[in-house]
Amino acid sequence: MCRFFNAAGDCKPGLHYMVDIQPKLEAIKKMIDRGEYFSINRARQYGKTTTLRALARFLKNEYLVISLDFQMMSHADFENERTFSASFSEELLYRIPDIPQDIREKLAAFTEESPKITTLSAMFRVLSQWCGQSSKPIILIIDEVDSAANNQVFMDFLAQLRGYYMNRDVRPTFQSVILAGVYDIKNIRRKLRPDEEHKNNSPWNIAADFLIDMSFSANEIKGMLENYEQDHHTGMDIKEMSDLLYDYTSGYPFLVSRLCKLIDERITVKENSPKSGWTKEGFLEAVRVLLTESNTLFDSLINKLNDYPELNHMLRSLLFAGKEITYVIGIPSVETALMFGFIKISKKNQVLISNRIFETLLYNLFLAVPSMQQEELYDTALKDKTMFIKNGHLNMRLVLERFVEHFDSLYGDQDEKFYENDGRRYFMLFLKPIINGSGNCYVESETRNRERTDLIIDYCGEQFVIEAKVWRGAAKHLEGEDQLTRYLEHHHLKTGYMLTFNFNKKKEIGVKEVHHKGKILIEAMV
Repeated sequence: MCRFFNAAGDCKPGLHYMVDIQPKLEAIKKMIDRGEYFSINRARQYGKTTTLRALARFLKNEYLVISLDFQMMSHADFENERTFSASFSEELLYRIPDIPQDIREKLAAFTEESPKITTLSAMFRVLSQWCGQSSKPIILIIDEVDSAANNQVFMDFLAQLRGYYMNRDVRPTFQSVILAGVYDIKNIRRKLRPDEEHKNNSPWNIAADFLIDMSFSANEIKGMLENYEQDHHTGMDIKEMSDLLYDYTSGYPFLVSRLCKLIDERITVKENSPKSGWTKEGFLEAVRVLLTESNTLFDSLINKLNDYPELNHMLRSLLFAGKEITYVIGIPSVETALMFGFIKISKKNQVLISNRIFETLLYNLFLAVPSMQQEELYDTALKDKTMFIKNGHLNMRLVLERFVEHFDSLYGDQDEKFYENDGRRYFMLFLKPIINGSGNCYVESETRNRERTDLIIDYCGEQFVIEAKVWRGAAKHLEGEDQLTRYLEHHHLKTGYMLTFNFNKKKEIGVKEVHHKGKILIEAMV
């Protein structure tokens, strides 16, 4: 039984627990009431289709809604004006039962095998007549417009929409047009001829900005869990669970739903107790399962890394070198990452990975390539893996001790640049085979820079906080201890770990225990 809709809306019949998107629908309706044309551009499985379907139901009393999906039309349908007009008209006839008889006959004529004249302009004149006759304003919604974006006939279709919009005071037309897809229709790539370069262009520059946040807030997630709890009485801490879901997903609809489904359908079943899954430990187990499964969203993201080398390079620099990237419009790698959902822009205009799930996925991917697995440091950790785990508990101090020992022997003579760009990457490389299969590691994005990175390790229900930093003197080191102490307080932890990369020749290599402001800090110096 499926209890949680995901962003793609592919839920089987059963009990449905969904985030209440009524406020989002009301905000979209205000745009429609104003007669705005707009596009909804979000990454894959971000709830676009689900939202559009809910919107169509929400509007049906006041508007006549035409809802089409260009993914259901074939490449041949976009070959020329005749084939497109015929296919478009056929879709209208199939989906809208109450089309006026005279309009129905004219549209049907476009679908005949040998019509006298079938052009976009002729079809739009019929659509205009329909808009003029209709007792309700007509809304046109088209999903998956990306599938048509590379065709000249689609560009001409957009031009017709624009023309009628500009002349709406003298020619009846749609009250509103909504186009949905990943790519921004106002700057869509098209290819007119095989020998022509891709161009950024669109005749649909009338589109209003769509600024409605389609992600789920912690409160919206909380409302969904409250509905679930009323039926199942698990005894979960609803606020804790909603906060965890938001902290790890940043409200990405597919990820929120998938984690809930995993907890409900796999974790609780595995433990044979409804309460066991809806705990922090159960949640972290669901995260682990999610990151080991293949799904369409992850497959799409990974394919984009292969298709866009500049995107791959930018994300590596952001994750491993602590490179601070300020968002500036027009940088291809950043715009690509933003469009496909890899990144988000902070209030300080800094580029951040969209959520912890994506970040962990990227770390796992970048640390799993064959060339890196052949590193001696990785092989050493893999051989010693069993010594770090006792009775299901990760001995993090021993991990640091062994890392210091092996790292110093292999890379102890490297310079400052190496420590900044590669030191933290090598620690994660050492850590990966130890926690692989039972735990995950992610970075607290707000603290990531060239001087400091906070790594959070989830292992079998336990959390470990490790501050990896570059040595900048005793004063800065003390500041780091204060920062780590505050962070431990936030996570309700007593013990934290500090890994310092020091390029001074007279450094004192090793691991020691420090008591600082009521916390135990295990400090390692390499």
